[in-house]
Amino acid sequence: MRIRIVGAGAMGRGIAQWAAVAGHTVELCDVRTEAVTEAAHFVRSMLERAVQKGRMTADGAAAAVARLVPLEDPWAAGPEVELVIEAVREDLATKAEVFGRLERALPGSAVFATNTSSLSVTRIAATLKDPARLAGLHFFNPVPLMRIVEVVPGAATRPDIPPLLTELVESCGHRAVTVADTPGFLINHAGRGLVTEALALLEENVSDPAGIDRIARDVLGLRMGPFELMDLTGLDVTAAVIDSIWEGFRHEDRLRPSYLTPNRVTAGLLGRKTGRGWFAYGSEAPAPAVEAPVTGDADRPVHVFAAAHEDRDAAALREALSGAGATVESGPRPSAGALVLVPVWGTTVASAVTAHRLPAGRTFGVDPLPAAGRRRVLAVTPAAEPAAARDARAVLARAADGEPFAVSVVRDTAGTVAQRLLASIVSVSASIAERALAAPADIDPAVTTGLGYPVGPLAWGDRIGAARMLELHRALYATTGDPRHRPTRWVTERAGLGLALTDPGTSPEQCLANEEDAPGTV
Repeated sequence: MRIRIVGAGAMGRGIAQWAAVAGHTVELCDVRTEAVTEAAHFVRSMLERAVQKGRMTADGAAAAVARLVPLEDPWAAGPEVELVIEAVREDLATKAEVFGRLERALPGSAVFATNTSSLSVTRIAATLKDPARLAGLHFFNPVPLMRIVEVVPGAATRPDIPPLLTELVESCGHRAVTVADTPGFLINHAGRGLVTEALALLEENVSDPAGIDRIARDVLGLRMGPFELMDLTGLDVTAAVIDSIWEGFRHEDRLRPSYLTPNRVTAGLLGRKTGRGWFAYGSEAPAPAVEAPVTGDADRPVHVFAAAHEDRDAAALREALSGAGATVESGPRPSAGALVLVPVWGTTVASAVTAHRLPAGRTFGVDPLPAAGRRRVLAVTPAAEPAAARDARAVLARAADGEPFAVSVVRDTAGTVAQRLLASIVSVSASIAERALAAPADIDPAVTTGLGYPVGPLAWGDRIGAARMLELHRALYATTGDPRHRPTRWVTERAGLGLALTDPGTSPEQCLANEEDAPGTV
């Protein structure tokens, strides 16, 4: 296939390298001739590096370079061009001008694709005389390594174009997912679950950015915490995406932005690119704060308390602490002086203190969510005695294998940090599935590839269990009254019907089709 790429910036040159290596002839052009020269040099250097690392042969690299055709005029006639991929700056007027000129230069059957990450594909297409020839083809940076591409049909896109683009993407070694033309498409939309909830936790002073990041990494198993991620992406970019998706979905509570970001953006605290965001960077930046050492009495007796419906979590905590050599009391009530540890699931430890008349000064919440790493989380109420909290931290640090756990201390909040982050991640992706913005089979692989999560959001919810996830969502909603925690229909139905969150379920269309016409039948 002969492909023309308009825009020789970071995305354009990455797409050019990807397509040329896959065997396609690539015309690379830009309104700036020097940008094309720089891009061609960059692609050659990347292929040379791949040869040095043994990832491709010298002959293969030379052939790919030969297929890269620098083009001086983006608007040149091209009767052999079958696909044009636009990768210019993210501005509707600019993209409309580019496609308008391309439409005049290439009046034939060439398919147009926009690499927009945030603009409506339908709105871009509407500026053309023939909007049916345009679709979205959203790559992620760096293109050769991020092996996922969103195929986005606009409202007027010809039905034959999405399958054609899907076939192209997958023949070049990347996975294609077809998603609806909605704000954020799939991956950027799904990513709001983590970031918006992290900002909400910071608003509530549950922990600081470093503390929330530690829990996200060590409990949930994320490669980067949400605040590290915002600093890497750029807080200006993150804030713009959050706002555009929230506004695009008509102020959906689940996607609500934080009041914390606008002032930081105005102050230029954008992250790594400015030397300071949520954290400081550069040679003169102070060293990251070290966690306070564990100093309490690890031998102080503990009583693990649970209401009837929380017995499973309490039993698991009792077993773990007993196995580590802690003094764990039995019986229905704590003894005088014993620490009281309450596993909380979507609720607060303060509510347990009130409901069960537990000693406020020495009662603490513990997150029962299975940790991906060696970290436990201790929740403290405003009534907690500091010395008792230090002792509780020391007890939780104990481990049967001798290697102590790290123990985060956070402010008491419904569900604690990790539960709220996970609940939001699952809830936002369940909402995407519920609205049929993307198929469940595409949501998880797209998110794991595009966002680096250890497991897809729906499969992650299935690991916990649909019924237990619903219990968490309901408890968060009831405890906080915040509609951002409102359970989705997707989770509610599947919990009640015994279906997995990854199960697309039966559609009305399947019930109308004859058996021999139904998808998947032979």
